Amino acid sequence: MTALRMHIRIAAAALLASLPLAAASAQEVEEAAERLKAYADDQGFRIEWDRVEVNGSDGVLVGVRAGNEEAMAPIGDIELTGVSRDDKGIRIDSMTLPYFTATNDEDGVAFYIRNVEMGNVVLADEAMYDVYGGFLFCETATIDSISLNLGGTEVFTLSDMHFESTEPDRDTPMAFSGAAESFTLDMSLMEDQNQLAVLKALGYDQIEGYFEMEGSWNTSDGRFTLTQYDMTVVEAGTIGFTFDLGGATPALMASLRELQKQMEQSPEGDNSAQGLAILGLLQQLTFHEAEIAFSDDSLTGKVLEFVAGNQGMKPADVANQAKAVVPFALAQLNNPELTTQATQAVSAFLDDPQNLTISAKPAQPVPFALIMATAMTTPIELTKSLGVGVRAND
Repeated sequence: MTALRMHIRIAAAALLASLPLAAASAQEVEEAAERLKAYADDQGFRIEWDRVEVNGSDGVLVGVRAGNEEAMAPIGDIELTGVSRDDKGIRIDSMTLPYFTATNDEDGVAFYIRNVEMGNVVLADEAMYDVYGGFLFCETATIDSISLNLGGTEVFTLSDMHFESTEPDRDTPMAFSGAAESFTLDMSLMEDQNQLAVLKALGYDQIEGYFEMEGSWNTSDGRFTLTQYDMTVVEAGTIGFTFDLGGATPALMASLRELQKQMEQSPEGDNSAQGLAILGLLQQLTFHEAEIAFSDDSLTGKVLEFVAGNQGMKPADVANQAKAVVPFALAQLNNPELTTQATQAVSAFLDDPQNLTISAKPAQPVPFALIMATAMTTPIELTKSLGVGVRAND
């Protein structure tokens, strides 16, 4: 056999060996596309496209549109890179939407999103569906920028948004974190000129800031914890939320989504039955704790000076008035301990504005059913049963 014939046979054998693999890759890309459509439908919206272009284990959803039964909006092409299958389902190395624009010339509205990318995407098989919470999972997600333009004025921008998640299994919760490194908000188009005048006087008609978050979700028992959700406005302060809930299982989430879809299908109809069903489902949750905190970065001083200037007073006098109001405002709660805590905390904060925190941490987890019953029958006892407290300048 000549060397040429040997090379031809080797090339032919390699080609024949690659054909089943190429066919499998193409099939997986098609399956990924259809599963994306199913996930969208499960979340209550539709997604469709003109065609799927396949190149080995990569694909492009061409002419993608998203919306509902009433209207579909074009969002461009979605690129799928590195589609494969493993024991958990269809896995995609990356999904990318390079650019999205939505405009309405009549209203002068323009909305832009640039470079959306999700990494290590998992479209779980049915047996693994609940492990991933019933949602499309991605290990990373990034958006370069978002902007909203009204009548030629850029009223909102957000840049460098990113989220990260750890992949869960049946024994390990899903941990997540995220941030937007910068956002801006132009308040100059507010219709209420009185409110706009106040914002200008305080120096907040143009706002800059950022946000950060992190938490975890155990899909096996439904324990959902948000350990950080902080939104910071530069030269104002940071508002933060945390909470810890039990019972937020994938089955509960799926039931809530189904009821929400039913309500969206008949927005003008009587949805009272679905509303009652939602309340019934929420009673499966248990409340462990929650907290809201404000860390000052000059906002408090500016507000005191603004009010004092309008009333011909000194900022210290305005602060003293606020201190005096607190115990009377809280007296109706019939919780002397909380009233004393809040009065002392507010006084300390106004004297030296650092941070102010309101927390709710009962001695034992409280079922939502009990919280709702207490709120309807004896609301005055709610702050006691939830262990509400106030503290300042930690």
